[in-house]
Amino acid sequence: MNGKSITIIVGGGIAAYKSLELIRLFKKAGASVRAVLTRAGAEFVTPLSLSALTGEPVYQDLFDLDDEAQMGHIQLSRTADLIIVAPATADLMAKMAHGLAGDLATTLLLATDTPVLIAPAMNVRMWDHAATRRNLATLKADGIMMVGPDEGDMACGEFGYGRMAEPEAIFATAKAALGAPGPLSGKHVLITSGPTHEPIDPVRYIANRSSGRQGAAIAEALAKRGAQVSYITGPVNIPAPQGVEVIAVETARQMFDAVSAALPADIAIFSAAVADWRVDGAGATKIKKQKGALPIFTFAENPDILASISALPGATRPGLVIGFAAETDHVLDHARAKKKRKNCDWLLANDVSGDVMGGADNQVTLIRDKGEESWPMMSKKDVAERLAETITKALKTS
Repeated sequence: MNGKSITIIVGGGIAAYKSLELIRLFKKAGASVRAVLTRAGAEFVTPLSLSALTGEPVYQDLFDLDDEAQMGHIQLSRTADLIIVAPATADLMAKMAHGLAGDLATTLLLATDTPVLIAPAMNVRMWDHAATRRNLATLKADGIMMVGPDEGDMACGEFGYGRMAEPEAIFATAKAALGAPGPLSGKHVLITSGPTHEPIDPVRYIANRSSGRQGAAIAEALAKRGAQVSYITGPVNIPAPQGVEVIAVETARQMFDAVSAALPADIAIFSAAVADWRVDGAGATKIKKQKGALPIFTFAENPDILASISALPGATRPGLVIGFAAETDHVLDHARAKKKRKNCDWLLANDVSGDVMGGADNQVTLIRDKGEESWPMMSKKDVAERLAETITKALKTS
């Protein structure tokens, strides 16, 4: 980041205070930073705070003639290597999507040909609203990069997606956007995530409660560290991780084919909850209820993706194969047996007898040939960060 120029646009949300720490991270890394403060943003942080941290004047008013003479909005939009909007409120995202330019921040964003990274922050219902989803799709189509939002408690008392990403995550994404090499640069990682749906007939299927949150968090954590990530996911209702190749599948057989097509890979992580069986000869039409008669199904075994990849010969096998064991009883006994049976290098065991498969937190035990590590209960994002760091350290010492 040394020598890079960053412009940070601070929007009007409670998360604006995080922009101060973000500026510190960039300055510590040797970047120069200019801050643009919206009128709403000034309700949460002061120009003096931003100026003290950046060492530069804070830009607020489109019609400030003195600023226009020294550093106008056109120059501000062109002199940065990256423009970051943090927090990117629903209002700012809407204005960006529709090309509005009623103040300095939006005029700058409309006039720029510099890469733009946004860190959305808003109430969960605003994030889920159809208008925000349309605006987000437009911004992505326009090439705007995004980090977050995270899931968690909000200042309004609600819980869900809408929390602005932490400064460290925004900083890491910005580094990747600027081409700064990460510790996993040059590594190709494939990750499976979510459930699979095995059809019974055109309207019914067999599935499980996997939300895909853990796999998505792992994908994002590795991408932030510079890895090229192929993220193969079953049907989920969560935002796709940023900076990865998303490959959507439905059934176990489709997931197996997608994994095979994504090879070769340096690392393979199998966090998906893949259905062990499928209905053999699923109905082509909806099965009708018949009084006094229950349907009888014949099941067929699905491909064992983890075991198949672990058994690949020589260089065709990823150098590090990691599996997951979701158990409800005798967790470690079953997990140790699974690691041996599947012949994977590492295995993360977790107890899913509670709400882990649909919840935000997880508690895992990492099982390796050299021993076991029981990690405390933490958010799935923190589990992902710890796993990514463990992988990074292991590759450095191998």
